[in-house]
Amino acid sequence: MVLKKIGVVVSLLVMLATNAFAQSYNEENTAMTNFILRMYRNAPFEGVKVFTDYNHAYLLSILSLDPNKYPNSSAMARVAEVKAMSQASRYFNGSDVTSDLIVHSVEKPEGKADTEIIEIIKEHSIGYVRSLELLTSFENHEKRVVFIYYKEIDNAK
Repeated sequence: MVLKKIGVVVSLLVMLATNAFAQSYNEENTAMTNFILRMYRNAPFEGVKVFTDYNHAYLLSILSLDPNKYPNSSAMARVAEVKAMSQASRYFNGSDVTSDLIVHSVEKPEGKADTEIIEIIKEHSIGYVRSLELLTSFENHEKRVVFIYYKEIDNAK
């Protein structure tokens, strides 16, 4: 009988502790989302940003996509996730960018010339970043969908 009461008390304490942690996490996540949204609306940006609060450092990967280019929202969300991971990978692992400029000129009989300029840009990056979480997504004033992904990182970086 006493063991049953102890078991009930322990079960209640575990449930209360779990519920309190979940609320705390949700409140922190909401506060961080609101802060980043205010920061973005004040000065919109895309790419990777790192910011710190008192105890944590976060990597943000922010991008916007034109919803008219994708057949449905799940395809657009998948492309956003891959692009966000690519941006984060370039931040952590670097990349090598090469560029070639080809100028092709054809002279016409009237003494005029047609010029065609082709620029070839190649980027090589090694690495893969997992565990980015979608913080939020919304439509901006240009009717593009903005995706904000984040990852907690080491304060040393």
